[in-house]
Amino acid sequence: MSVSDRRPGDAPEPRPVPTPIPEAAPPADTPSAHAAPADAQPTDAHPKRWLALLFIGLAQLMIVLDITIVNIALPSAQRDLGVSDGDRQWVITAYTLAFGSLLLFGGRIADYTGRRRAFIVGLVGFAGASALGGAAGTFGVLLGARALQGVFAALLAPSALSLLAVMFTGAKERAKAFGIFGAIAAGGGAIGLVLGGLLTEYLDWRWCLYVNVPIAIAAVFGWYVLPADARTSADRAQFDIPGVLLAVSGLVAVVYGCSEAESDGWGSAPVISLLTAGVLLLTAFVLVERRVASPLLPLRVVMDRTRGGAYLAVGLSVVGMFAMFLFLTYYMQIVKGYSAVVTGVAFLPLTAGVLLAAGGIAARLIPKVPPRVLIAPGLLIAAAGIGWLIPLEPNSSYATGVLPAEILIGMGMGLVMAPAMNYATHGVLPEETGIASASVTTAQQIGGSIGTALLNTIATSATADYLAGHRPPNPEIAKRALTEGFSDAFVWASLILAAAAVLVGALMNTPRPQRGDAQATADAEPTAMHLG
Repeated sequence: MSVSDRRPGDAPEPRPVPTPIPEAAPPADTPSAHAAPADAQPTDAHPKRWLALLFIGLAQLMIVLDITIVNIALPSAQRDLGVSDGDRQWVITAYTLAFGSLLLFGGRIADYTGRRRAFIVGLVGFAGASALGGAAGTFGVLLGARALQGVFAALLAPSALSLLAVMFTGAKERAKAFGIFGAIAAGGGAIGLVLGGLLTEYLDWRWCLYVNVPIAIAAVFGWYVLPADARTSADRAQFDIPGVLLAVSGLVAVVYGCSEAESDGWGSAPVISLLTAGVLLLTAFVLVERRVASPLLPLRVVMDRTRGGAYLAVGLSVVGMFAMFLFLTYYMQIVKGYSAVVTGVAFLPLTAGVLLAAGGIAARLIPKVPPRVLIAPGLLIAAAGIGWLIPLEPNSSYATGVLPAEILIGMGMGLVMAPAMNYATHGVLPEETGIASASVTTAQQIGGSIGTALLNTIATSATADYLAGHRPPNPEIAKRALTEGFSDAFVWASLILAAAAVLVGALMNTPRPQRGDAQATADAEPTAMHLG
C-alpha cells in the first residue's frame, strides 16, 4: 500500500532509518593529550572508508526505497493475490513489527558477532526475502517475506550505522560522511515514490521487490573494503535473554497497538490493552537491565543527555516528516488528482532541501557548533514548513502551497538528522556502537508509529465532523472535508515539532567542539551529562 494509496485508517508504514556517528568533543576545560587540527584524520583511520561509505549507503538506500516502493506496489499486489481490504494492512504491519521489535537485539548481535559479518548477513537475507516476496504466488508467502525483510533489516540497519561510526573518526570527515548518509535516510523515501510509481506502471508490482536484489548484490562487495570484524570475547558475549524477551514483546505490543489505533480508535479495548501491556513490559525491561551483568541495553546508552536528546530529536521529528508524506500524498492524489508518478516527482524538492541542509550546511557546521545549535533551529524550520501547509485549500496551487513547505521541511530535517545521528553514539564504548545505533532507529520506529496513528486519528475525526455538518455530500465537499482533516493534523504536527525544538534545546548540553582535539568525537569517554 503506497503512501499515495493509503487512506486514513490504514496501518502505518515502516519508517526510514537514521544513521549515527560518535560523540562530540569534550568540554573546553578537558585537555587532550593528542591535540591536532580539528579537520585532521587520525593516521590509523580506515584507508578505504569513503569507498566503504558507498556500499553502506547502497544498503541504506535499499532499506529506505523499500519503504515507499512496497507501499506503492501494494494495491496491485492486492488485486493479483486476491487480498481483502481488511488483510492488506498486514503486508505493512508484518514488516513494522519485525523491524521495530528486533532492532535492539539486532544491534547487540552486531556488537557481539562483528559489524561487517552482521552487515553482510542482513544484506543477503534482506535481498533473499525481497526476491521471495516478488515471486510470491499467495498472500501468505508475501506476508512471510515481509516479516523476513523486517527481521534482516533489524540486523542490517544498526550494523550499517555502527560501521560508519567506527570508520570515520576525524571530526570534519565524519561530519561529511554522515551528512551524506543522513541525506539518504531522510530524502530517499521521495525517490522511492518516483521509482515505485515507474516500476508499477511500466513493469509490474513484483519489480518493486525485485529491485532490492541488484542493489544488494552491489553492496555485498563492501565485504572487501569494510573494516575487519573483531569478535567480543566469549566471556562478554552473553545475551540477556530476559531482556530480549521483554524488549521484543513490549515493542511488539506498542507498535501493534499504534497500528490498531488507526482503525479501531485509541479508546478501543484491544488498543488500550496492547499499549498498557507494552508499557508494563518495557518498564519491566528497564528494571531487568538495571540488574543483569550483561544487559541488552546498558542504560547509560540512553541516559546521557546528549544521546538522549539525539534520540528524542529523531523520534519526534519523524512525526512531522511522516505527517507531511502521508497527508500531502492524499492531498495531491485524491484532492488534486495527480498520478502516483507525478506525486513522486512533486516530492523531489523535499529531497533537494535535505541534500542541501544535511550534505552542505550541517556537514560544515557539525565540527564547529554544539549539536543543539543545529537541531533546535532545524526542528523550528520543519515546524514552519508544516505550518505553511495548514491553510491549504482544494484549489491551492502546488507552486505556492506545497513547494515552499517541502523545501522548508526538507532543510529542517537535514539540519536535524545529520547532527542527531552524529551524536546518537555519544560517549559509547566501541563494543556498544551497535546497540546505540539500534536505539536511535528504535526511537524512529516508535515515534513514527505513535505519531502516524495519532495524527491520522486527528485527521479522520476532523474530516468526519466536517462531513456531518455539510450535507448532502458531493465530490467537492468530500475534497474539502479531507483538506480540513489534513489541516488539523498539520497544526498538531507543527506544534509537536516546535515543542521538540524546546525540549532538545533544553536537554542537550554538549559544548562547542574544540579545535585542539581531532579524535574527541570518537575517543572521549562519556562526560558527566546524565538525566535525573
